[in-house]
Amino acid sequence: MSVDGAFDRTAAPAADPTAERLRGFASARQPAFLETLAELVAIDSGTDSPDGVNRMADQWGALLAGEGWQVTREPTEPVAGRRFGDVVIARRRGTGAATVLLLGHLDTVFPDGTAQARPMRITDGRVYGPGVTDMKGGLLAGLHAAGVLADAHAETFGELVFLCNPDEERGSAASRAFLVAEAKRADAVLVLEAARENGDVVSSRKGVTTVRIEIAGRAAHAGVEPDRGRSAIVEAAHKIEALHALNGRWEGATVNVGVVQAGTRSNVVPEHAALDLDVRATTEAALVAVETEVERIGDTCVLDEVTSRVDLFKEVRPMERTPGTARLVQAAREVAGRLGFDLDEAATGGASDANTTSALGVPTLDGLGPIGGDDHSDREWLDVASIVPRTALLAGLIARIGRGDV
Repeated sequence: MSVDGAFDRTAAPAADPTAERLRGFASARQPAFLETLAELVAIDSGTDSPDGVNRMADQWGALLAGEGWQVTREPTEPVAGRRFGDVVIARRRGTGAATVLLLGHLDTVFPDGTAQARPMRITDGRVYGPGVTDMKGGLLAGLHAAGVLADAHAETFGELVFLCNPDEERGSAASRAFLVAEAKRADAVLVLEAARENGDVVSSRKGVTTVRIEIAGRAAHAGVEPDRGRSAIVEAAHKIEALHALNGRWEGATVNVGVVQAGTRSNVVPEHAALDLDVRATTEAALVAVETEVERIGDTCVLDEVTSRVDLFKEVRPMERTPGTARLVQAAREVAGRLGFDLDEAATGGASDANTTSALGVPTLDGLGPIGGDDHSDREWLDVASIVPRTALLAGLIARIGRGDV
């Protein structure tokens, strides 16, 4: 450290940077972090606005290039007729051999006009605005963590890859091939979704399968000849009861019939009904078991002369706590301890791109962005005090993976 208190960026290389250096360089970067966060939040980048996402990609790519990353843009193909923005992939070389993949997403859930209606503000130690924590703050944590390592002469990784996709909030269907390709090359994946409100990182997530059940009955006049009808609604009611009875059968598995569509008029025996379900489970075995039972219930009709059809859409498989993930958790705890704070892990029912990379067998840890909460709402916030320690934590974890200490 120089006599004026600033960290000396010409100091000798530090393959194992001290906690003091990590915190010092992260602290020096916090003003730029907040300034840039305001610029990113000012860009409407809802998933369904590909032009807005690409404006975000323009700005984000320029920021990465300015920090010395090699940046490429990859267009995505439409999915079911829906267009999405581009994937941004950035790379930088280090002095080691391990490849570390950072994952983030450029899109938010908010429609065009939200950024102007709710510009970023800081109140009582919290940053508010659309996307501050999900996940523009997480993107910046990755950018500045890499910068901290460069400042500390501790780029011990072989290659650091930063993939930012445009459609995570819609399940990453358009970008999944890019995620899979980069994850297969990586020794570890670090996902920059926000830390839990209590600071926990995320070591497991439920897998998600969505289900559509179509039921075909027979219409009839409900007053004149109801006996000639076959009610699709009655059949749907039987199925709903049976489906919800699955909750609790497998630990961590949930089934929810969230949408019911049926009927035309009160005096018509309904000939059609449709159920939309959300199915989740913490393990692959449990998810397969509940999928099998949902299919059986969907295909089996209680009423005579009523038929049904079941379509399963396997969105993402579970992110299970594998031995590789456990090693990443332990490494993160040790880095946090050096930085002066405790760190724990959590399981969550929500999915992220960590599900995809974990299902490939690549050690994956999530929740490595700053602390935040109330995602997807007008109350979304990011904790200012968490920016420096969480950026330093991420930098230290990357350095440890790069050195082969995980």
